[in-house]
Amino acid sequence: MLLTKRTEDTLWTLIVAPTVWAFHFLLCYVVAAIECAPNVDIFEPIGGTRLMVAGITVAALAIITLVLWRSIREWRQHGGGYRHNEDTDLDRERFLEFSTVLLAALSFIGVLFVAMPALTILDCR
Repeated sequence: MLLTKRTEDTLWTLIVAPTVWAFHFLLCYVVAAIECAPNVDIFEPIGGTRLMVAGITVAALAIITLVLWRSIREWRQHGGGYRHNEDTDLDRERFLEFSTVLLAALSFIGVLFVAMPALTILDCR
């Protein structure tokens, strides 16, 4: 398998999943803050907010799943493995792919944990 110095994966592909996680975190908490900030009736149900957070969560999980699927596929296609200690094009490529797999998996779990309060709490208390 011949790779050039320019790999298919870059630092940009590496940070896509954590960036989606960060934007998901920001959007979910801004939506919740807009709903609960007036403090007029804290016992009012937040059904619309919960649906909006659920939609944002589904979109974020879809993007992260695509990144995860792509990086797993390419990592396995280039031989997989966990040792990337050589200074070759293939090892650099496999390192970026495996790092993307790990970050995407962590981001997937992070998105689930960010959405959990909005999906389990019924009002602004």
